[in-house]
Amino acid sequence: MINLEDIIICSDDHLLVIDKPAGLLSLPDGYDATLPHLRSVLEPDFGRLWIVHRLDRETSGVILLARNADAHRTLNAQFANRHISKTYHALVTKNPRWDEKLVNLPLRTNVGHRNRTAVDHRRGKSASTHLRVLEQFNDYALVEAAPKTGRRHQIRAHLYSQGHPVLSDPLYGTGEISPLIDRLALHAVSLTIQHPHTGENKSFEAPYPPDFRAALRRLLPKRV
Repeated sequence: MINLEDIIICSDDHLLVIDKPAGLLSLPDGYDATLPHLRSVLEPDFGRLWIVHRLDRETSGVILLARNADAHRTLNAQFANRHISKTYHALVTKNPRWDEKLVNLPLRTNVGHRNRTAVDHRRGKSASTHLRVLEQFNDYALVEAAPKTGRRHQIRAHLYSQGHPVLSDPLYGTGEISPLIDRLALHAVSLTIQHPHTGENKSFEAPYPPDFRAALRRLLPKRV
């Protein structure tokens, strides 16, 4: 059971910002419509909502919904025109040999029977992610990822392409669940938009959830 008081970051007449728990779908499941998703959980209390963007099911953190059609159009335009700033933190395997880098590698979605996203220089669409190492822990690292584009699985695919897949990633990692954290170790830390009604710049943040914090605590003694 999700306690709404624990996940609401901001709510007004135009938008709703929540701290999505890992495991909650952004959109209805294509095979099992009974599984909880954002609208099914939130609409009983907030009325009709419009999905503006999505997070993967096992990704936690800041996600934005619109509360009316005008706000939805305005926010969609901001995403389409890349006027939105998003920041994620990921626990990844191995220590990067760089402090920062900009990954500009085209991505193609729905590749193979597992529908992965893959680097494809011929058929892929442009994709850009700025990466920055925040902490190193022997065989692991905490990395900040700021996507400049919004391709499906972009951060996961770009980190995998650099040899640093996200921990416990079933699609782009080793296929094994890490003893540090038993779900995709990716958290949407912050989101900055222009308010759809006032035009004011608004930033929203979500703290690490307990499982992410616990993984970091276990790694701290191994800090490089």
